[in-house]
Amino acid sequence: MKFVDEATIDVAAGNGGAGCASFRREKFIPFGGPDGGDGGKGGSVWAEADRNLNTLIDYRYARRHEARNGEAGRGSDCFGAAADDIVLRMPVGTIITDLETESVIGELLEPGQRILICKGGDGGFGNLHFKTSTNRAPRQKTPGWPGEIKKIRLELRVLADVGLLGQPNAGKSTLITAVSNAKPKIADYPFTTLHPNLGVVRVGPEKSFVVADIPGLIEGAAEGAGLGHQFLRHLQRTRLLLHVVDLAPFDPEVDPVKEAKAIVAELKKYDAELHAKPRWLVLNKLDMVPIEERAARVKDFVKRYKWKGPVFEISALTREGCQPLIHAIYDHVAAQQRVLEEPDIRFDSPRPTDSAAE
Repeated sequence: MKFVDEATIDVAAGNGGAGCASFRREKFIPFGGPDGGDGGKGGSVWAEADRNLNTLIDYRYARRHEARNGEAGRGSDCFGAAADDIVLRMPVGTIITDLETESVIGELLEPGQRILICKGGDGGFGNLHFKTSTNRAPRQKTPGWPGEIKKIRLELRVLADVGLLGQPNAGKSTLITAVSNAKPKIADYPFTTLHPNLGVVRVGPEKSFVVADIPGLIEGAAEGAGLGHQFLRHLQRTRLLLHVVDLAPFDPEVDPVKEAKAIVAELKKYDAELHAKPRWLVLNKLDMVPIEERAARVKDFVKRYKWKGPVFEISALTREGCQPLIHAIYDHVAAQQRVLEEPDIRFDSPRPTDSAAE
């Protein structure tokens, strides 16, 4: 299935049904009075998060979604039937934005969550609605209220705890395959990954986190080089970024330090908040470096890169060093989750009394 993370669609709620102006007419009942019913409510348009979807491809070609109008009221005290609502199922992580006002209508962050996009119009009033003790034969009725019409933009940002960042062929896909249940395409040429991949990493019973792999980023992505910045949005909800670096590039003239600095520069150009996220350095492909040279190469890289954060030395192919990495990631993610779940309780210290002040 083709991965689509953006779409623009038109949605329209149903109009309310018109009210009816009618009078009761039966044999031997000359003054039966008003019996015109109200119109039915128009259908609304809802968005619902579906855990079984991971792309917006359904909305790439189906651009118009309309709910039905409510039925008009009828005589004999008959009210019009309300129209059914329509539900648009979308992947978890979808952001819904009104293009006219550029305001965010809502974000689907949990499976089953529903957001009202367009409200259906209310039904009009029949003359039965206007009957009073002084107005016993009203002829007033009102039309139904129109439903809302909007042009909206759908933007998918995958929900993951950890995001993999790095150059093409840095070994990100191999890493996510080694530590999770994801099965992305792996090959010995750049840009093998063409869309984000998600994998669940099992650390232990009831202990897991989600990792996201996006296409590689290269210098000049801000100007459209490679796949550009179009997939960096999928890292904005992550709690931790893993900067994967190839310590043994095929081209001996390629400097890993220069490549790593270029990635960070592109990240800062895209979003300062994303650049400020916690970021760990993962030096990959140690299996391609002679054992006696590994320590010196790692030390030289860290010194020239001027890195003072956490550093992990791994080989995604042989899975060497992967277990300490995933345990450290889980501890970090779990600690952040505990901070979010702690209630914000503030105790105001009592003011000292006059006697205590003395």
